[in-house]
Amino acid sequence: MTIDSSKTIPAFYAGQSIFLTGATGFLGKMFVEKILRSCPDVREIFVLMRSKKELSINERLEKILNLPLYDELRKEQVSNLEKIIPISGDVSEKGLGLSVADRQMLIQRVTIIIHAAASVRFNNSIQYAIFVNARSTRDICILAQSMKNLKALVYVGTAFAHVNKTLIEEKVYPPISDWRKVIEMAETLDEHTLNIFTAKCLHYFPNTYIFSKNLSENIVQDYSSFLPCAIVRPSIVGPSLKEPFPGWIDNVYGPVGLYIGGGKGVLRVAYMNKTAYEDMVPVDIVIKAIIVVIWKIGSTTSTTSSTSFVLNCTSLQHMTFEEDINMLFDIIKDEIPFEGTIWTPHTILTDNFILFYILTILLHILPAILIDLILKFSGRRPVLLQLLRKIYVANRAVGYFSTFNWYYSTANGSSLISLIPPENQDTFSFESSDFNRRNYAKDGVIGVKKFVLHEDTNQLDALLAHNKRVYLLVKVIKTIIYIGVLWIICRWIYFYTL
Repeated sequence: MTIDSSKTIPAFYAGQSIFLTGATGFLGKMFVEKILRSCPDVREIFVLMRSKKELSINERLEKILNLPLYDELRKEQVSNLEKIIPISGDVSEKGLGLSVADRQMLIQRVTIIIHAAASVRFNNSIQYAIFVNARSTRDICILAQSMKNLKALVYVGTAFAHVNKTLIEEKVYPPISDWRKVIEMAETLDEHTLNIFTAKCLHYFPNTYIFSKNLSENIVQDYSSFLPCAIVRPSIVGPSLKEPFPGWIDNVYGPVGLYIGGGKGVLRVAYMNKTAYEDMVPVDIVIKAIIVVIWKIGSTTSTTSSTSFVLNCTSLQHMTFEEDINMLFDIIKDEIPFEGTIWTPHTILTDNFILFYILTILLHILPAILIDLILKFSGRRPVLLQLLRKIYVANRAVGYFSTFNWYYSTANGSSLISLIPPENQDTFSFESSDFNRRNYAKDGVIGVKKFVLHEDTNQLDALLAHNKRVYLLVKVIKTIIYIGVLWIICRWIYFYTL
């Protein structure tokens, strides 16, 4: 098994027809931008989409292409945007919801498949998680079997698919369940019955998302006997490091939402192990890894392997959650503040659930009830309690992944980087061990302000001045509280010593 390195990566992609699921997601949008900009001779990209909120798939695509993410493409290679072809479908439906005509067109023209679609909500019903994450993977593989010119199929999984392992190697592990029976069960049993048996179905998995993603790996593995398959396992996907510009992010998931809450002074306590490592990898690093893996699989001169190529795409810089949060809060307090700060950014981290629950009541619920009452009596809409309830649910959802440490083998990544042609190293290398973590965090905060919170980054001086007043007020309030508590204690001591 050898790689034909005579072709550069852009040359390999020239003339290729790509089928991408998950095109409206964070990774999908980044993949489209990178491949069109760095491999401009790609033939076409079919993107699976569904109409949403009264928008057709063409209208949704037009809206996506107007994002700042595509500014450079619009300026320099605007004609390449015409290579994006929306295909009506839905990964939650059997057969991907494809029409007969679209299915036949894909079979005839597609040479590369990237299956990046997934529902990343941890609290989905088991039926929905199986349909979207597992059955869709099976249906992608069935579709791929009909493609005579297929060069590579890459499944985008998760680094957390094997939470029962401490060291996760770059291989497919034995199945925890028979994916065929699980899919059949999801299709034949009603949702209520399935929910009753959810706990038993999940085994040791913390939620339906991880369970369904674990099943999906075994689906890909079983079809790898007939298809050129690879599995890429990213950990927590964070803002872009460099491309197309530093700090691009357009969604709030994982710990990002919690960081925003903490940075605004809303989140006072979080269910996290302060000594656990935050395994976050920049989104552009993940995209480059996927592109190079496809090049590797498609350029390999051998018969179809009986096993999938697996790549752990995880962080090579180990910072604890406490270190990372302290660094972020320093940046937010002293350099790039958020709008609407209500308290000094400081979050207590604990992996003791009883303590977390008590502190949530004391530091979140009770103050929120008081503030909402004040808002209600002043004629304004009470919002804080509802917001903190959502934060609590989100914290509980990601809490499992922020209280344990996992370690990953990355030998395949190191080997693959060394195979990238010298002239492509600058454009496609996904080496990520030596970037400045503070600069990355700073760019990420700016990205969150601009693209998620839609805040004006030209008003930082005014915000810093405002926040200094807020912090001064916080000190005054704390001083009054401390004096009050001390006074009560002194009175209590005096009363009982009489």
